[in-house]
Amino acid sequence: MEALTPTHISWQPSANTSAHRTNRYAHKQLIVRRGQGFTITLYFNRPQQSGDSLAFISETGPSPSEGSRTRAVFNVSSAGASGWSASQGPSESNYTNFTLCSPANAAIGRYNLSLQITCGNQVSSRFLGQFVLLFNPWCPDDEVHMADEGERQEYTLNENGIIFVGNAKYIQARGWYYGQFQDRILNICLTMLDLSLYYRQNPAADVARRGDPKYVGRVLSSMINGNDNDNGVLLGNWQGNFTEYENPSRWEGSVVILHKWLQDNYRPVQYGQCWVFAGVMCTALRCLGIPNRLITNFNSAHDSDRNLSVDKYYDPYGRSLQIGKDSSWDYHVWNEGWFIRTDLGSSYNGWQVLDSTPQEPSKGIFQCGPASVVAVKQGDVDLSYDTLFVFSEVNADSNRWIVYGDGTKKRVYCDTEVFGRSISTKAVGSNARVDVTNNYKYPEGSPEERQVYRKAWNKIFGSNTTERRPEVLNERSTDAARNPGIAGRFKLVEPPVLGHDISLILILNNLSSEHKSVKVNMSASSILYTRRTVAEILQETASVELGANAEKHILLKFPYSRYGKHLTDDKRILVTGLCEVMNMPGVKFLVEKTIMLENPKIIIKVPSQIVVNRAVNLEIWYTNPLPEPVENCVLLATLMNQQVKINVAGLAPKEQSMIYYEFTPRQTAIKRKEIIYSSNKKTGKSISTKAVAATPARVSLTATSIPEILSVVSGI
Repeated sequence: MEALTPTHISWQPSANTSAHRTNRYAHKQLIVRRGQGFTITLYFNRPQQSGDSLAFISETGPSPSEGSRTRAVFNVSSAGASGWSASQGPSESNYTNFTLCSPANAAIGRYNLSLQITCGNQVSSRFLGQFVLLFNPWCPDDEVHMADEGERQEYTLNENGIIFVGNAKYIQARGWYYGQFQDRILNICLTMLDLSLYYRQNPAADVARRGDPKYVGRVLSSMINGNDNDNGVLLGNWQGNFTEYENPSRWEGSVVILHKWLQDNYRPVQYGQCWVFAGVMCTALRCLGIPNRLITNFNSAHDSDRNLSVDKYYDPYGRSLQIGKDSSWDYHVWNEGWFIRTDLGSSYNGWQVLDSTPQEPSKGIFQCGPASVVAVKQGDVDLSYDTLFVFSEVNADSNRWIVYGDGTKKRVYCDTEVFGRSISTKAVGSNARVDVTNNYKYPEGSPEERQVYRKAWNKIFGSNTTERRPEVLNERSTDAARNPGIAGRFKLVEPPVLGHDISLILILNNLSSEHKSVKVNMSASSILYTRRTVAEILQETASVELGANAEKHILLKFPYSRYGKHLTDDKRILVTGLCEVMNMPGVKFLVEKTIMLENPKIIIKVPSQIVVNRAVNLEIWYTNPLPEPVENCVLLATLMNQQVKINVAGLAPKEQSMIYYEFTPRQTAIKRKEIIYSSNKKTGKSISTKAVAATPARVSLTATSIPEILSVVSGI
């Protein structure tokens, strides 16, 4: 009898990818999710006989073995010890349908599938092809399972996102295109795993651990950045100088970055900052099937020495000094992945912090997480992974010191509530902002918050240590250290607009019935969003006499000619006032305000009728708000992740101009359209999200309507 031999295989891609929700991947091979059956059809050279016995072989990695669970041999109609199973379905004389299913904890990645045929004493095997196995949030037995369908759609399948930036009092939104289903992205994400230091050290062991989402998440957090000479995707730059490479603010999505990484033979792309790292990380996690979302922590602490305190130093004029490595960022963006924690216990299941921005090494590698959000809230800073670092980001104290000429230091400011404000993420099914601060911490000043802080401190230093100042552990009131007897704050006279003069007043209030003489050293500097000083803009000194319970105002004004040349794309200015009470020796307090200059507005007008596959013209109006001409002007238009660079003529001072931008919508769907205008002097941005309809639809987008569409700006 002729040996039974498979002649052809049908992977049934339409039915399988639809059932596994993988039909949007631009990928040639079959993509399925673990713990869920998929059907293939095998054609044979002859009908099967009673003596024929069939088994399937699945293999992944460079050295597959049954001991490491990277190889499985499983007979038809019986579940193997590996957890893989195969059952025979309807068949005809020349073909048979089989349903295969992996265990819900199988390693994800590329698999080879073979058929083992036993005819009497003869055993042969035939290679059938390759498929890709992903995590499965729809499978109840998968560690990444999510119960809510709306959340599964948002955190696994949504290719468009919103990233919240700005500061705690002026929250802004920017769009990001994750594009996890686009051409070559899946292969790129799998290649990330194969290039990691973990894989290089032990390829077989690394592949065997790829069934664990916390392991895969940690590896990816190390590979999105290129700080470990591991061919990571991005290099960071927080110096404000991007002349030779891409300014991080120009990136609008992950696909362009990942394609460039591939095209450059896996050399790190330059440059990224926190929201770029997080955006690319989101793409990789969603692509591999791990539900995740972006989180923005406003007033984020970078506690480099891990003592739950961020210490900043100033000279007697209030100018920031570069002493120590601690820093406080206006905002920091990281990821949360959703999975259970078999290593910690079920109470720590759910959202887990993963941070690919290279801040501090963990176990010798620039990686961070997964840290259970529950563990962060409960102060369990001794639990894996990097929980202490994340706890400090949202809970550290802020201490400000004056450094005198003889080197002595005096603490003039202590705020135990400033970090971890308005922690934000995108809502499920909309672009609205959701505040998740309560997921990370108890309300400031509450008994629970105090208890958690003491718990974290004791885990770090022990319950009997005296290293910590007792007033910080026992009190959360900030008044005594911040403004003893006097209150101060900066207030803008009018909204700060790029190109306009900036006017603000320092308001001083005497809170007592005693007369006070106050000397104020004021300074202003351009800064990055990480609050690193770029350049000093001005320095002034003033004196004021405050009667009993009196209020006095000090006007501070500086024109564009003073600050314009010192700005970076972050458009931030830090103003400080170091106040010394002259008749109270040694009493000083610090007043600060970060000014974010408003971008020039861009007006986008869309025709009233839009039809799929028919070209339309966008009318784009843009303005030079500066009192000087601008050159080297560029419009970057991003539509459906296709970026077009348009060189436009320079603009005279305050000049407005308009161009037409033609594009052809290819499908009826909600897509991001983003227009950026940049010159040698400034960058402006407008973001819009609308349904591009196949039938006539009234769509009118202007700069004033954009915040209503996106909830772009939220005043906090």
